[in-house]
Amino acid sequence: MLDVASNTLQGPCRAFLADLCGSNHSKISASNAFFSFFMAVGNVLGYAAGSYSMLYKILPFTKTDACDIYCANLEMCFICSILFLIILTTIAVTIAKETSITQEDVNHGSESMLFSGQLCSSLKTLSKPMWILFAVTALNWIGWFPFTLYDTDWMGREIYGGNPDGNAAQAKLYDQRVSAGSLGLMVYAVNLGFMSLAIEPMAKCLGHVKRVWGLGNLVLAICLAMMVVVTKIADKARGAAVQPPDSNIKASAIAIFAVLGIQHAVTYSIPFALSSIYSSSSGSGQGLSLGLLNVSIYIPQD
Repeated sequence: MLDVASNTLQGPCRAFLADLCGSNHSKISASNAFFSFFMAVGNVLGYAAGSYSMLYKILPFTKTDACDIYCANLEMCFICSILFLIILTTIAVTIAKETSITQEDVNHGSESMLFSGQLCSSLKTLSKPMWILFAVTALNWIGWFPFTLYDTDWMGREIYGGNPDGNAAQAKLYDQRVSAGSLGLMVYAVNLGFMSLAIEPMAKCLGHVKRVWGLGNLVLAICLAMMVVVTKIADKARGAAVQPPDSNIKASAIAIFAVLGIQHAVTYSIPFALSSIYSSSSGSGQGLSLGLLNVSIYIPQD
């Protein structure tokens, strides 16, 4: 349901940005970079809240015998998210005015076609660059989803040597990964924000956004390989002892998170910008093209 809500919010926003930019490729790239930047701002606030261990004290009832400090902090993050979403959605729906659409507009041209018909028609007319874009995006997210799903678990098990099902000492070490992982993700989100603003200048420097995307994917591959290296080093340093890692190992893990934030800025903006550019060049619908791109993102997750 969270995935459905996220796509319902992001899809129309990205399509609206593409419509505002028209066929201006530079504006499309810049608008998606700014979209990525403001996503990073939200990520920074969210990860900062997750790394603050006393957040639950705002609403003390969230901490119970069945829900410890880490669980209560997570509850608070969800409560804040719900409140922000309700408030901002209410403001947007109340203030934003839409142009009324008549029945004649609905029945005009291809808009009268059912969604399934539009989808099949779009798939038949997709250009070769769009198919390559979808394929590369899917492969890219095969690498990203394990990180997004298991980043804090990797920090707890492989870096801290904890185990939620082990003895008390191992369970305590595993719980420490929440704060350490949130700190790493906050640094990652800060870098994501700064890199989002640097994508457009980098594209001009390298000649095209496709080259920036290729460089970003190379950085992703190197960082994922370095996670294996740091895991081996942490395991060797820990040996049979149940103890936290030394500062160098923790710094290395957080550094990997930070560099991945640079690459994620590329992933959050360039594929969507290229999709809008290709669809505007071929006359395809922006919303449908971005919807198909989202399908290529979520197929690897399944």
